[in-house]
Amino acid sequence: MAELLTISAVARRSGVATSALRFYEEKGLIASVRTASGHRRYFRAVLRRVAFVVFAQRMGMSLEEIAGELAKLPENRVPERADWAQLSTSWTQRINQRIAELERLRDRLSGCIGCGCLSLDACQFANPADRAARRGPGARFILGDPAG
Repeated sequence: MAELLTISAVARRSGVATSALRFYEEKGLIASVRTASGHRRYFRAVLRRVAFVVFAQRMGMSLEEIAGELAKLPENRVPERADWAQLSTSWTQRINQRIAELERLRDRLSGCIGCGCLSLDACQFANPADRAARRGPGARFILGDPAG
């Protein structure tokens, strides 16, 4: 039988608090087996799922979205490289969108971002009378709308 890890070993290796691991398990994102005394034990493969959850949260995904992605993995066996590769291909577009958003934030944060505050001198030229508001709520230029 495969080596089972304690919750503290999974926490130490993954960098995730034991309370978060219990929460992930409660939400069905990871699973454990219980010893006769009721202690949680995890198969080593859970480390990959935890890493996926952490990364997905950093990408801004909700726990419901993460659960949906993890549900695409096989239930009857440990996911293989091909399973993870198939799951990751659907992420390419999302990652590229996130990179573009971060680049816009980096490039525009010190100038007018189209948020409607009109407090920067440049806003009178880039967003006179808050014309960006016609395009919708939020910082329109960081969201991808062209300035002007």
